[in-house]
This record gives sequence, C-alpha cells and structure tokens, in this order.
Amino acid sequence: PFLDELTDQRVDKSYRAVFLENEYLKICVLPELGGKIFSAVDKSNNYEFFYHQHVIKPALIGLLGAWISGGVEWNFPHHHRATSFLPVDYYLEERPDGSKTIWVGEIELRHRMKWLVGITLYSHRAYLELTIRLENRTPFAHSFLYWTNVAVHTGPEYQVIFPPSTKIVTYHGKNQFAHWPVAHEVYKGVDYRRGVDLSWWKNHPAPTSFFAWDCQEDFLAGYDHGQEAGVVQVANHHLVPGKKFWTWGTGEKGKMWEKILTDNDGPYLELMVGAFSDNQPDYSWLQPYEVRTFKQYWYPIKEIGGVKAANRKIALNLEIKDKKRLKIGLNSTCLYRQAQLIIREGEKILSQQQVDISPPQPFLKEISLASEINEESLRVQLFSSSGKELITYCPPPKEKVSLPEPVKPPRPPAEIKTVEELYLTGLRLEQFHHPSLEPYPYYEEGLRRDPYDSRLNTALGLLLLKRGLYSEAETRLRRALERLTANYTSPRNGEPYYYLGVALRAQGRYEEAIQAFYRATWNQAWAAASYLSLAEIRCLQGDWRSALELLNRSLALNRLSTRTLVLKAVVLRRVGRLRAAEEIIQAVLKTDPLDFWARNELFLLEKDRVGEKKALQNWTAVEARMGNIGQNYLELAVDYGRCGLWPEAMDCLWRLINSGQKKVTTYPLLYYYLGYFLEKTGEKKRAAYYFEQARQLSPYYCFPFRLETIDVLRTALEHQPNDPRAHYYLGNLLFHLQPEEALKEWEIAAQLDESFFIVHRNLGLGYAWVKNDIAKAISSLEKALFYEKSQPRLFYELDLVYEAGGVSPQKRLNLLQAYHNIVAQRDDSLSREILLLVQLGDYDQAIKLLESHHFHVWEGGGRIHDLFVDAYLLRGQKYFSRGDFEPALRDFQRALDYPENLEVGRPYHDRRAFQIYYFIGQAYEALGKNRLAQEFYQKAVQEKQSGSEIGYYQGVALKRLGRMAEAKKMFDDLIASGRGLLEKAVGLDFFAKFGEKQSETKRRAQAHYLLGLGYLGKGKRNEAKAEFEKALQLNPNHFKAKHQLLIHYQED
Repeated sequence: PFLDELTDQRVDKSYRAVFLENEYLKICVLPELGGKIFSAVDKSNNYEFFYHQHVIKPALIGLLGAWISGGVEWNFPHHHRATSFLPVDYYLEERPDGSKTIWVGEIELRHRMKWLVGITLYSHRAYLELTIRLENRTPFAHSFLYWTNVAVHTGPEYQVIFPPSTKIVTYHGKNQFAHWPVAHEVYKGVDYRRGVDLSWWKNHPAPTSFFAWDCQEDFLAGYDHGQEAGVVQVANHHLVPGKKFWTWGTGEKGKMWEKILTDNDGPYLELMVGAFSDNQPDYSWLQPYEVRTFKQYWYPIKEIGGVKAANRKIALNLEIKDKKRLKIGLNSTCLYRQAQLIIREGEKILSQQQVDISPPQPFLKEISLASEINEESLRVQLFSSSGKELITYCPPPKEKVSLPEPVKPPRPPAEIKTVEELYLTGLRLEQFHHPSLEPYPYYEEGLRRDPYDSRLNTALGLLLLKRGLYSEAETRLRRALERLTANYTSPRNGEPYYYLGVALRAQGRYEEAIQAFYRATWNQAWAAASYLSLAEIRCLQGDWRSALELLNRSLALNRLSTRTLVLKAVVLRRVGRLRAAEEIIQAVLKTDPLDFWARNELFLLEKDRVGEKKALQNWTAVEARMGNIGQNYLELAVDYGRCGLWPEAMDCLWRLINSGQKKVTTYPLLYYYLGYFLEKTGEKKRAAYYFEQARQLSPYYCFPFRLETIDVLRTALEHQPNDPRAHYYLGNLLFHLQPEEALKEWEIAAQLDESFFIVHRNLGLGYAWVKNDIAKAISSLEKALFYEKSQPRLFYELDLVYEAGGVSPQKRLNLLQAYHNIVAQRDDSLSREILLLVQLGDYDQAIKLLESHHFHVWEGGGRIHDLFVDAYLLRGQKYFSRGDFEPALRDFQRALDYPENLEVGRPYHDRRAFQIYYFIGQAYEALGKNRLAQEFYQKAVQEKQSGSEIGYYQGVALKRLGRMAEAKKMFDDLIASGRGLLEKAVGLDFFAKFGEKQSETKRRAQAHYLLGLGYLGKGKRNEAKAEFEKALQLNPNHFKAKHQLLIHYQED
C-alpha cells in the first residue's frame, strides 16, 4: 500500500533488531524497516560511524511515501526503493571460520528482480563486509541501478573525502559540473565562484548532491575533525564506481528537514556508493537470468585527520606542512605487529620505521625535513612483518582540468538525423526510466523511415512483451529477423530469436518457441537464457531427460543462476535422484540463504525421504524465510507453474491458506491461482470452487502485477464471466500496460457491481488520463463519491477533474466544505479547499486553515507555502485597496515567514520574497515612510527574475526607484516570455525529478497572463486587459489573472 498518511502521534513500538558484535564493532540491523543497518558503533571510542536514529520518524521521501533517515539503506533497482520502510526477508548465518552474517533481501515487485545483501562481521577484524548479489529472475532484460546509501552524523567540522584523483564533481543527470574540492562555479544555483571548498558540509547553504567524476581509486571517506573520527568505504571502483555526497544543507530548508526527520539526533549527510552506476539516474542492463555480485567494506577510522589512500586493511593519511613537515596517520582493520613504514622521495628514503598498529591504536607521526619536499615524488608504503605490501600512496600530479559538457536533453524525434540516433535516444529513455518522456516516439519515427530496422523492431518487440502484447511483439520480432536473415544469413545477434521464443511460448505455441530458442543458442550471449527457457518447456511436456541436458548447457554458461540450479534440483528430484538434488540445493543455500524455491525443495526432498510429518521442521524453515508474505508464496508458485509443476505450485499455496494467518489467507489472488493450477490439471470443478472463493474475498489491497496473472484472471473469467472482481483486478493489472483494455475491464466490472466505488474511481482517472474525456471522468468520480464518502483522496481527485472540466470554483468549494472533516484528513485534499478559498477571496478562512493544520510535505514539494504567500498577499492588497495600510503591512510581512506547520523551509533562493518586498515597500510608501519604502524596493530588485510573474513586481519596484530603462526591460522580457510560450509548446523538464505534467491549456493561459503583466507594466491597459481575459477563458481557475482584472479594472 501507499504509505503517505503520516500522523503527529508519538508512540512506543517494538522492532525486531538483529545484532552482530565482535571485539571492535557492534552492528544493529532492522529487518522490519527495509533491512537497513540501524546503527554501527566503534567500541574503542563509542563513535557511531553510521547515523543512529533514536526515533522512527518517517517523512514523505520514499517511492511509496514513508522513509526514515539514518543508517544504511539498500537501493535496487531504483533509488529510495519502494520497500525501504517495509519488512524484508532475513537470515542469520554462522560460518566455520567464526564469522557471522545477517542476510537481508527480497524479490522486488516492480520488475521481479532480486537483491541480497550479506552483512558479515569477522573475529579480529574491524571492518564490515557487504556481499551484494543482484539477480534478474525474469525472461526480460531490465535496467537497474544499485546504491548503498549511508547516512553519517555531520556538523561544522565534517569533511567528505573523495579520493585524490577526483578533480571534478557532477550533479544528478550530469547536467552540471564543478571543480573539486575547490569550486569556482555556480552549481545548483549556489555561487561558489569565490573559491569554496566543497568537501566541507558547512559550506553548503542549500540541498545539493555531488557525484565524483572519473574517480580512479577504490575508496570513499568522511571525517569529523571535531570528533577526530570518521568512516571509510572500500570497493573495486571498476565495479563500484559511484561515489556521492548529499546534504540537506545548512540553511533554513535543511534545518526544517532535520526537524521533520528526527527529534534530537541532529543533521546528517549521505555518503552513497553506486555499483555499475556512477550517477542518479545512471542505469545499466541486467540480461535475462543474469546475476552480478560484488563486495564493499566499511570501517571506522580515528585520529588520523583524513584519508589519502585506503584499502580493506589500512587507511592512510599524509599531510604536508610548509613543504618541510610530513604528518602521517595510519588506521588498520586488524592487528599488525612490527610492520615496516617506509617514506621515500624518489629513490631517497626519508624515513623507515617499525610500527605496531591495531584498530583501537592508530599510528601517528610527524617528520621534519631539512629541505623542501617535492610532493609528487613522495611514496609512502606500509609492509607487514613478512614483507607483504599493505598499502602504498603516491600523491597525484596537480593539474588543471576542464569541465565536461553537460548532458543535453534529447531533441524531438523529427529533428534527429539518423535512424541509429533515434534508436539510441529511445533506448536511453527506456534505460533511464525517464518519468515523462517515452521511447515510443523515437522508435516509431525510426521505423517510419526504415520499417525493417532490426534494432528498432527488437527494442519495440521487447517493450510490447513487457506489456503482455505477445502477438504484436511477435510481429515486430519477425520483422527484425526478416532484415537480419536476408539473403539466407545466420544473424550474429540472437536477441530477436530469443524474444521471439518468449513471445511464442507466452501464446502457447511451444514447438515454434522451441525452434526460436534453439536458433538463439547459436549466439552465446543469448544461449544460457535460451537453454533455460527450453528446459522449462521440456518440463511442461514432462520430458525430464531433455530438461536436465538443457539445464546443464545453461549452467555451463551461467553457473551463478540459482533459478537454473534449483530447477535442475527439481528435475533430479522428479527422476528420483534425491541425493544429487540435495547437493545442489545445499550449494544454492550457501550462495543465497533466502532462496525460497531452494528452501521449499529441501522440504520436498525431506518429505520424499521420511514422510510429511517428519519433514515439517523443514517446512517451518520455509515459513520463517517467507515471512507469511503472500507475494513470496505467489512468486514461488509461479516459479513452479512456469515449468508445469502444478502439484508443487498448489502445495505451497495450500500450506499458506491452511496456516491460519488471516492477513494473507484472505488474499484473493491465492485462490485465483489455485483455481488456475487446478484447471491446468483438468480438475475443472475444484477450479470453479476456488474461483468462486476468490470472487467473494475483499478486494481491498489486492493489486495484481505479474504478467502471468493475465492468463490466470482470463481463465477465471472463462468459468465465471460475471465475476466483477476478476474484471476489476484485470483492469488494475492492465492499466499501465494496456490502458484501453483496462478501461474495458473496469467498465464491465462497474456494470456487474454498481456499488463498488474503487472501480468508478479508477474509471474516472482512466477517462481523464487515457481518453481525455473529462465529462466521463467527472461522472465516474461523482459516482465513486456517491458510494463512498469517507475517503478524502476521492475529494482531491474529483476536484482535479472538476478544475479540468471548468466546474465553477464555488460549486467545488461547496462540496469540499460540506465534507470538511473528511477532506482535512489528507493534506492534498485540504490544500484543494484552501486553494479555492483563496481563489474566491475568502482569505480569512484560508489563512485559518493554513495556520492551524500540520502539513506533511513530499520531498521536492512546497506548493502549500505558495498558497500561504498568496493568501496573505491578497488579503493585504484587499486591506490596502480600502486604505487600511497598517493591517496590509502586517499581512505582507507575514507572507515572508515559513511556518513550521507547513514543513517548507526557506529556500536558498527565495524568489517570492522579491515580490513580497515590493508590497512591503508599497505599504511603507502609503504610510509615508519613504526611507523604508525605498529600502524594500531596493531589496525587491536584488536578483532579477526576468520573464516571470515576479519580474513584473520587480519592474514596478524599479519604476518606484526611478530606474525606468531597467523597468522597461523587465516588462519587455515578460512580453517576450509570454510570446515564446505561445509560439512553442513548453517541453517537459528533461532533468525534473518531481512535479506533475501541466496541461497545454494551463500553459497557454499562463502565457497570456505573463503578456498581460508585461503590457500592464508598460501602461498598455487595453492590451493587458485582453490578455488577462484570454487567460481566464483558457483557465477559469487562473485566480491571479482574475485578481489583476479586479484591482486594475474595477470600473469595468
């Protein structure tokens, strides 16, 4: 479920905490909160080297809403993954060497890939080893990113340490660059041109991110010079290239988010590390059934003042003072006696010393030299007592580097010259999961120019497969092969053959699929996935001997695939080779202790050997790993079902249903799947029973997402065509994939059960988004509200479509006020009521609600504060127009505030403040306080906001200051901006992370409003009035255009 309804209640709650501890470190993990590391303590000095929260205080930051700061978060396949605030699977492992591991992970639900993190602590070692395994369990290629997100306590003396090779940093999307550590650029709107050291937290007044660019070392560090302690991360930079420093900043916005996220634990910053990714977004591809693994190491450091080089064993710092003094600091992660420290300048040995070093006992030394040092010729080395090199550091040459070109947004398809560039542009949009630009127009433009281009047809075929449009995908893939196999050519690339096999198999055309998969095996890149797919088909056909041979072929090319290994064990069990099957399963569980399929197979093997009663202990282990989470059981059942293993598929679902866990045993999809599996075994009567059971269960929080569920629900509808729930669920599943089909299913569901409000709600949104039929959207949402008036979100959504449909603001307000107590339960619904109060001039009531309600704002949000400013400015202008200048001044001054209850901090660039300064100046002028008036007019024009609404007020302020030429330019810029918006539709922000798509009508209305302001500033009243009226014709809810007409044209 969406986790976006936060409360202000503080209550005690118990969480299951899992600890690792040795003589040096103590680690705490919370499986219930995304499996995050909650705390990590260096026992030698009690330093928390990860940020330790003492409260669980969620804010709206995660993909599903609720998210907490602190500790270590695992992010795959997207940043701030959907389940970072939800329970994940975990397992405790003790190894023969005495080390202990906490395994956390899950099969994520969006793409059905799997992530697994092993958190290991060894005896006599002061580092935390992270073993990360990423697996694509699906037949489709998916793009992904992986980032370990580590929060640390910060303060004025905290410094982020990117390795010495880092000369440049970049922002999200690589759209801005700056030099590191000392910047001389404007970056993310902050002026660092005077030469600012970006590595210090205290130097950042606003929220910002820095990604290390082209870093060549294996470490990242942070160091608190006040506490003389810090943390180091080490990983192979060829696999784990991403290094990021993120902060809320030291300004008012940062302080606001600190209050939102914690009570007393203070500010934090994030040290993030990306695998196969060096930016956010920066996605790479996981091929079907591909597995990737890598390791990271984290450990605390102390007293050494920073880090210049680090590996898993040693962190080294070297500082040069006055070119004649060297300061050396060493931390180790285990005990080294009689180690040899050698410092050279060229071939000359400056110092050689035997040292003892251990995690609680760093080594520090300062060396004074007779002559100046050539820093670039220095070499610092530490060797073990046996002569093994522990670490080496040579300062890199100091060189000036130029900043790279920023990423450019893609041009419209028609403007791209070549078909290859169209393909690559579309592929990048697909790969990076762009929030607003689709790859389809680029692929389709390329195919318009060359209908048989193999790359474009294959890419489009894969997208269609992911949407369950198998026949359409087949057409595209055959067209790709027509080009590739022209003139009787065997293609070098087997991808189209492989996906053709996937498309044919999904249509039940197994013999044709077999042919396609076998042709794909001619290309090694696609052979492993093809052999596995062939083995699954042979299992469906009961040909175990052929399946085993094919699985061996697949494993020869992809031995890390636990999915393939477990299926091999299943086949061995089916043919009676139980010992061989168990050997494979035990090996899989050593690699992935959270593999449900392997755990279940272990139970089935035991059951075959000793009977079900004696095997129940193993079933208890399966239950413990799967955590009574219905989706885990469904995924396991689907794994069996893909191979035609219907008895095993049903067995795991029956066991869950018989467990008595009401929360999961009432989940409708369990019963639809059981009916489907029974249908596959020919038990039609029993299938019908389970389909009927599914129909009767509560539909709330039932949301299918697997492509396999399409066939399940359609099979159920063959038995019961009048099942409204199956139609409803099918609509939910198809809406993102096949929206037109989804609407048809919802329409049938609504006919079959008129009283089910959610289906009317879904139809309302579907008619608006898919059909742009606002009248039908309004009708459906009104019907949803008729049947269910206790859901505040319905009021929010209905008001959005009311606005789009031009429904009068007064009618809309009447509805919201009639149900105010319900509306006020959600911030977005209440904000609609406040917006309408402002539009209709009831500023007192709007201000009352704004001042009395605690709003929980999404990261990147802040619209509620704009309403706050509008309400006070407009009420102030109302007072002003009546000659009540003192209350007008008080309202204008209040508009400058950022009340805590709105959860919006003052931004570094407070652009609306310039507008407010103008009104304050105007009030002072009316009160005869000309000196203060001039002061605020000057403040109003400090930073020019040309081409925006605020630019109008700056232009008027400039006129008051007698700076007529500047004022004229501001008004001319407004006119040019408005015309520009009208002449060319505004494109979406390619780099935007937040925000909603604005309609073309609204954009054009805003363009006319800007034109009106420009003309008004130039004294062209008739032209201004005409533009304001056009704005209102296009958008009757443009209350600012209406306000300008009211205050400047009252006589009309």
